[in-house]
Amino acid sequence: MSDSIKSIVLERLGQIKGPDLEGDIVSLGLVSDVFVSDGRVAFSITVPAERAQELEPLRQAAEKVVKEIEGVENAMVALTAERAPGSARNTAPKPAPRQPQRAPEEQAPAKPGVPGIKHIIAVASGKGGVGKSTTTANLALGMAANGLRVGVLDADIYGPSVPRLFNVSGRPETVSGRVLKPLEGYGIKVMSMGFMVEEETPMIWRGPMVISALTQMLREVAWGDLDVLVVDMPPGTGDAQLTMAQQVPLAGAVIVSTPQDLALIDARKGLNMFKRVDVPVLGIIENMSYFLCPDCGGRHDIFGHGGARAEAERLGVPFLGEIPLTMKIRETSDAGTPVVVSDPEGAVAGIYKDIATKVVAGIQQSAASQDRAAPKIVFD
Repeated sequence: MSDSIKSIVLERLGQIKGPDLEGDIVSLGLVSDVFVSDGRVAFSITVPAERAQELEPLRQAAEKVVKEIEGVENAMVALTAERAPGSARNTAPKPAPRQPQRAPEEQAPAKPGVPGIKHIIAVASGKGGVGKSTTTANLALGMAANGLRVGVLDADIYGPSVPRLFNVSGRPETVSGRVLKPLEGYGIKVMSMGFMVEEETPMIWRGPMVISALTQMLREVAWGDLDVLVVDMPPGTGDAQLTMAQQVPLAGAVIVSTPQDLALIDARKGLNMFKRVDVPVLGIIENMSYFLCPDCGGRHDIFGHGGARAEAERLGVPFLGEIPLTMKIRETSDAGTPVVVSDPEGAVAGIYKDIATKVVAGIQQSAASQDRAAPKIVFD
């Protein structure tokens, strides 16, 4: 079925003229591989970088014809802006025109927020495998247990884990136009690419496609009124992180790391990235801090211990807490019943709730001290 839809998509796209009205976007080789899954269609169109804004109607036309195909529920189309090879090197940069100096109190334009959402925070790590998504889920549930209205955006396009953690599945309903209704698990509103594709389907996308999907899941979702939207970031410091940091007024970032030096090296990179783009770092969490033996009750520092706390002190950022490595966290996460909801009065749930309280306090302190102001820019 997906192959037949893909053929029809390419046939319809072949009716759309290229950027200069010569040929069509398919025969000109401008259309990427078309991704089809359960009525969802995604692809990108390659255009010259300097004409990306001008050619937005071309993207809209492509999206329109695809949505009209029977069996297509939704289409996600992105413009991939690429320069001709060597064009950047062969053109000498022109000196920028001299700009009048701004008044000291004048600030850069504020990043547009998301209607209904008071604060957005990112949970990030420098590398994968440190338990970031599990921490995100339990942190969000800890905030909800403390009386806040919370949502979770799964920004890990390539490896979405949030649907499994919140034990939710299905397709988001369309509210109006392109706006989707988030699913809900344990009282938390959730949106993830995992709802759009099968769990075992690989996402083989270029950066622009990732950015387009992330933007749609953030701004074209009926989140309603939320106190906090927690964003589960992909590991590393790539397109998704930069998109969130540069286009969204993040109230802060939480860094998750394990105690050992190799993880801390990458965590440091993630922390420094947020600092460079003027996103407050709310603190560092040391996950898998120590192992509690279920048989003897003994404690074992498998990955070392205290590395994240020492790093937080060295960098002058808050240390939010230590989360142990326990069988219960692993079992409840795999089962889609995170420990904060499956054992709300337990010791581990108490740790997550305490960290959630510290994060909320950090958000409030950051908002009060910075008043969400962007950094001032002065031109000589």
